[in-house]
Amino acid sequence: MNDYMTEYERWLASDALSDAEKSELKALRGSDDELKSRFSGALGFGTGGLRAEMSIGSARMNVYTVARASAGLADYIKAHGREKDGVVIAYDSRINSRLFAETTAAVLAGEGVKVYFFEDIRPTPVLSYSVRRLKCAAGVNITASHNPKEYNGYKVYWDDGAQLSLEQADEVSAAINRRPVPVKYPLTFEKALSSGLIIEVGADIDEPYIDCVLAQAVDKNAIPSAADALDVVYTPLHGTGRLLVPEVLRRTGLKKLHTVSEQMVPDGTFPTVKSPNPENAPAFTLGIKLAEEKGADLVVATDPDADRVGIAARDKSGEFRLLTGNQTGAILLDYILTAYEKTNTMPKDGYVVKTIVTSEFASKICASHSVPIYSVLTGFKFIGEVIKKHEEAGHGTFLFGFEESYGYLKGTYARDKDSVVATLLICEAASYYRMRGMTLCDALDELYEKYGYFREEVANIAITGAGNMERMAALMNSLRATPPAEIAGSPVVAVRDYLYDTITDTATGAVKPTGLPRSDVLYYETLCGDVTVVRPSGTEPKVKLYFLCSGKTAAEAAARASATHEFAESYVRALIK
Repeated sequence: MNDYMTEYERWLASDALSDAEKSELKALRGSDDELKSRFSGALGFGTGGLRAEMSIGSARMNVYTVARASAGLADYIKAHGREKDGVVIAYDSRINSRLFAETTAAVLAGEGVKVYFFEDIRPTPVLSYSVRRLKCAAGVNITASHNPKEYNGYKVYWDDGAQLSLEQADEVSAAINRRPVPVKYPLTFEKALSSGLIIEVGADIDEPYIDCVLAQAVDKNAIPSAADALDVVYTPLHGTGRLLVPEVLRRTGLKKLHTVSEQMVPDGTFPTVKSPNPENAPAFTLGIKLAEEKGADLVVATDPDADRVGIAARDKSGEFRLLTGNQTGAILLDYILTAYEKTNTMPKDGYVVKTIVTSEFASKICASHSVPIYSVLTGFKFIGEVIKKHEEAGHGTFLFGFEESYGYLKGTYARDKDSVVATLLICEAASYYRMRGMTLCDALDELYEKYGYFREEVANIAITGAGNMERMAALMNSLRATPPAEIAGSPVVAVRDYLYDTITDTATGAVKPTGLPRSDVLYYETLCGDVTVVRPSGTEPKVKLYFLCSGKTAAEAAARASATHEFAESYVRALIK
């Protein structure tokens, strides 16, 4: 019998499963591909925790895989003597998020770990903040971010409010793998709550969190001064931003705020959008429709767990233009640094952090303002690590951090991207430019004129079929064995291999370290200054390609990005076995 069939039969025979769950599995008998997908191995715990489609099976998100992860996390916490410090648990509006959160709480409590539990849905950054506020050992957030409705996930944070480091994730994964699945744990959420083993939290966290967010305004007079002129539409896309984002904006003095009523309702089926992703234009359809009705200048959308934010702003023609994560980041970065300078409040030891796949536009802006910028591996936890190192060293003021995937943070109250503070800053920047007779699109065009034109693109290559994780690893090994000599006609002058901590000069063969943690990422720099980055996804069976290009004109930058994209994607696809 195949391994996945053995696992299938084991689950089917388990006393842990309900009759309905067993019926679901029995109905799949003979559906070989589906059984292979559900039972070929365990759901892996990576640097982003767990994430998968929801259904019964060892490789899917369900109460049993969630309970197993929670039991393993409990073992890790107890091994460090931190069970009395506790774990705080939050969840978003997705299908089963509350159920998975209650399962997590019950298992942790049953294992002797103190538990704090949010009484209702909350944004991811609130969870990150609450870990620090409550001085917990860890935090768990049940969310699959902006993935489609079929998915859910399990993110783990450590005591600094950042997601687990690579080493911690490996240790937690090992602890999880020592726990059996499926198992039905005896303590229920209701019993643990009534027994005082679980402590509910909510408004007592919200208010100090809001205070921290409001404190990040660079110029507190910006929004009030434009309050009669600036008109903003906001949508949480059926997610957790529905309460805190509007509340924060109202407290800043924003008067003309309109919300998309259909999307203010928390709903894990996301009925008004195909995908609740603020990176995608269709997510803005209702928001732009309302903005046209109200004559608004700006549309802001946050994803279901409110850690990412996207915007659409009017251009010179009056039409709405969607800005990319890199473009919004550049606008915010330049605004923050400029506002500090204008108000004479720029910290002397200020610094900025971005990821290696984020536009070099940010580096140009920082250089112009004489502010150092650090580049880190993909993932906001690495931005958090830079903040932590500066705090431990006793110097350095964190000014701003962002990544191309629509994530931004100002302030050190949290250690993950925060769409709530980002929305405040977006509206503050929009107010500043509105008083100058400009939109955010005008501001972006002005930055391009000053610094040159930047264009970034992303490609996702799905690795489908059996053994997809092994095939991803084989692809990366093939790239190392046969690196491209040129990309889109421009010679490759340097190759960074973060897995082996090397930067190789292709002309001289000289090698130096990257200075960053080891990670399976390849980074190619060409003679014309363009960059191509290849890395496997940490949560899905796909390889991500990033293209960072620039030019003297918008047309030149776009042409270079298109040519780089076409060549590199074709090159990589040809190596897939």
